[in-house]
Amino acid sequence: MKILSYLLVYRRFLLIVLTPLLLLPLPLIIKTKEAECAYTLFVVAIFWLTEALPLAVSALLPAFMFPLFGIMTSKEVASAYFKDFHLLLIGVICLATSIEKWNLHKRVALKMVMLVGVNPAWLTLGFMVSCAFLSMWLSNTSAAAMVMPIVEAVAQQIIRAEAEADELELSCSNGSINPALELDGRHCSSAFATLTWQCSNNVGSTVCTVEKENEKGNEQNLPPTEAERKSRKDKYSGIFKVMCLCVAYSATIGGLTTITGTSTNLIFTEHFNSRYPNCQCINFGSWFILSIPIAVTILLLSWVWLQWLFLGFDFKNMFKCGKKKTAREEASSQVIQEEYKKLGPISYPETVTLVLFILMTLLWFTRDPGFIPGWSSLFPNYITDSTAALVIGLLFFIIPAKTLSRTLNGRNTVFGYIPLITWKEFQSCMPWEIAVLVGGGFALADGCEVSKLSDWVASKLTPLGSLPLWLIILISCLIVTSVTEVASNPATITIFLPILSPLAEAIHVNPLFILIPATLCTSFAFLLPVANPANAIVFSYGHLTIMDMVKAGLGINIIGVAVVMLAIMTWIVPIFDLYTYPSWVPNIPSTNGTGL
Repeated sequence: MKILSYLLVYRRFLLIVLTPLLLLPLPLIIKTKEAECAYTLFVVAIFWLTEALPLAVSALLPAFMFPLFGIMTSKEVASAYFKDFHLLLIGVICLATSIEKWNLHKRVALKMVMLVGVNPAWLTLGFMVSCAFLSMWLSNTSAAAMVMPIVEAVAQQIIRAEAEADELELSCSNGSINPALELDGRHCSSAFATLTWQCSNNVGSTVCTVEKENEKGNEQNLPPTEAERKSRKDKYSGIFKVMCLCVAYSATIGGLTTITGTSTNLIFTEHFNSRYPNCQCINFGSWFILSIPIAVTILLLSWVWLQWLFLGFDFKNMFKCGKKKTAREEASSQVIQEEYKKLGPISYPETVTLVLFILMTLLWFTRDPGFIPGWSSLFPNYITDSTAALVIGLLFFIIPAKTLSRTLNGRNTVFGYIPLITWKEFQSCMPWEIAVLVGGGFALADGCEVSKLSDWVASKLTPLGSLPLWLIILISCLIVTSVTEVASNPATITIFLPILSPLAEAIHVNPLFILIPATLCTSFAFLLPVANPANAIVFSYGHLTIMDMVKAGLGINIIGVAVVMLAIMTWIVPIFDLYTYPSWVPNIPSTNGTGL
């Protein structure tokens, strides 16, 4: 047993040592550049999947293994670690840093929730929409970390309201008198027109009568039984689970809609543009057009799925609009309004950040809209989305965070010059691990090209062309969805892109037909708390069990893959003319049909 315990403690160390040794026969026996590149790829992939080493450290392995194998020079490998992707990431993180520093994200989230109302179903949808919107521009982790404290405050307020209501009913059943029900100092007149508890003893038993005054008159009801109270507690426990899960899932779903929304989209964009430089079809606008219907559909279906799974289909209460709020809804509304009041009026830094955010978005959308020439046509072949992101990002280091304030005697008070964000604040928000990880993925992709490993893989995958195209896409989606549950999303997409691109070329299919759905499905890590940071943040609050996430996440995974399959076979086809094999793809002769 001691040996097993030692092995368990040092399992990561053993994995680090044994993996290169066990795979060493591959380059020693075959002795080709393809085998040496495959050896490097396998070692890095295993370290990424198991996280035996930190992801960024594993990503640095190609930097010395490729030169040692004679595949690429050190200068060539080093150039792969910093590309256009990193400039785009820097500009986006500048925006995200300012948004989080000045609490603009919290103001947006609370305002959206206030607009949809506090009915449990609509409250859940409000949290989902606000969190999804934030994750379009911030990291999924930041969006979940910001919205979850608001959800927790609302949940605790509802629990407190439930406890006071139950205590009131219990005291009434014991013969005491409570003239009115109050929650946090507020009369719940919105839940009941008037509540008057009258208790009297009749034949040794206590009879409790509830009088409710409304337009139809007084109506007497018996107090809820213990079973009814337990059922109500179970119902609100289900509401808390739905509210928590909606934050975790919507943070991921919202990231699908923009290239900058999640690291997998950024990695795909850079890989695609590097492998197919003559194709200019993937940009911020085209990705938004193809992905926004997918994200909205998945978001709505996920909302319905979570409602049905934990609360059941109670359409009468789920969609009751225009009715008076219950005591619990009043408690939710109160805490949300109080949180919004704490923010105060919108400040100068918030206003500037909002203006720069809108300006950056407009520059992205209008750079190359497709149907008309964009502003990038003034600088042909020189401008990318990273250019706009950097221009706006640098403004956050220039524009002062404070303005001159006028005192009572009419004089201006001069503050020290402090920009909207500082370099230290930017560094704390910059995901350096992701930056290095993506660089390692680009180095691996370049190595596969130089060593001709990609061509070898393509030749071996050619027989798959006999399968129907939809089946090839479905299999690739299911594989990446399964792997991403146990491996990080960036590592998963970095491993599979160099495999799926040659596959598409080998079967003579537009690479976007396979790469787009695979990229989207890589984000579908919904099953486990460790699948992605957003899940872990929500799970840490203690309202959920592992089985809650597994049951809910399995349904979301199925919904996500189904919607992506529907999208890639319908509305995405005309956007990129997917059924036509493009001229910018290397034309590899194939003896097999594609099953179209």
